Amino acid sequence: MSGLRRFFTDKIEEFTEITGDEYSHAINTLRCGVGDEIILCDNSGWDHICEIIEVKKKSFVAKSKEKRFNDTETSSEVTLVCGYLKGDKTEYVVQKAVELGVKKIIVFSSEFSSAYMNDNKLARLNKVSVEAAKQCGRSIAPKVIYKENFSSAIDCIKNCKNRLFFYENKTNYATHICSVKGDCAVVIGSEGGFSEAEAALAASEGFVTVSLGKRILRADTASVCALSLVMYELGELE
Repeated sequence: MSGLRRFFTDKIEEFTEITGDEYSHAINTLRCGVGDEIILCDNSGWDHICEIIEVKKKSFVAKSKEKRFNDTETSSEVTLVCGYLKGDKTEYVVQKAVELGVKKIIVFSSEFSSAYMNDNKLARLNKVSVEAAKQCGRSIAPKVIYKENFSSAIDCIKNCKNRLFFYENKTNYATHICSVKGDCAVVIGSEGGFSEAEAALAASEGFVTVSLGKRILRADTASVCALSLVMYELGELE
């Protein structure tokens, strides 16, 4: 079943009608047709093996045949909180975060952010998330949400067990990553890093400040590096 194409939809029933981008991807791009088996996912952690039974002008209907638990999902819930970046760098970060198993992605504008978000850009980030989830065989495509500032972004993770604040001004590599167990939030800044006020806010909220070494990493590199370290320590790369 691993070779079957997968598609995402909000709700799966015995007969599910697929429209929009997923219809276009299946029928126009991949040339799927009546009789083909596919996998439908509804972000529940389950794969639904379905057969296309009807293709219409703007939709197709798939009949559910079998439901299987998807074992690619992580046992711990990891959230990425990252500053919005210029160009397509945020798309890259979202893509790699999904591949690494992140469950939630929060993008925010920091004091040093030099890029600006709009509805079209946010929709594009969510499309990248879906595309990445398909490519790596996941049953969950993390929703990307946007917050206008750092304070509102970290308010979303106030109940997270482990909150790691990766800060370029931290001089020593913290051993805290090695002891991470359970749900975790990874917080990365934008191109300009964090302001002193943002760093102070993170400290006052009880975040653990972590360094990624002596070299200053680009924000997109730092995101992938930090997530890889956390996923490794959580045993999610085994």
